[in-house]
Amino acid sequence: MENDPELNGKYLGTISKDFVVVSETLREASYQVRKRDISKYPIFVFSRTQVPVGSNFLAKEEMALEWNINASYLEDFMQRQLVLEDRVDDFKAAYKDPDEFCCLFVVDGDFQNFVFIPYPED
Repeated sequence: MENDPELNGKYLGTISKDFVVVSETLREASYQVRKRDISKYPIFVFSRTQVPVGSNFLAKEEMALEWNINASYLEDFMQRQLVLEDRVDDFKAAYKDPDEFCCLFVVDGDFQNFVFIPYPED
């Protein structure tokens, strides 16, 4: 579950630009998901079009972003079979400290991949 080179080259610039704008909101949402015992593994879905994964969290039109952002978590991904049962341990092992990194699932057409992006320093 390393960051994909295609993701780095094709998407990371636009994702990073939007991420800087919403990072504190995502950090707080991640904290609340974990604090309320909804999941230990929050995931934010970045997509150019609306996708049926997670709940609509930040619409690109409302925030002047290039990406829509949905809020989800590991258990939802398991139910949708986006993370298969036999890969759950791999996912958990790759998941980075949610106080320091945000777990994104990037969806653009046929391209789908996880990326962990660090929250900006204060």
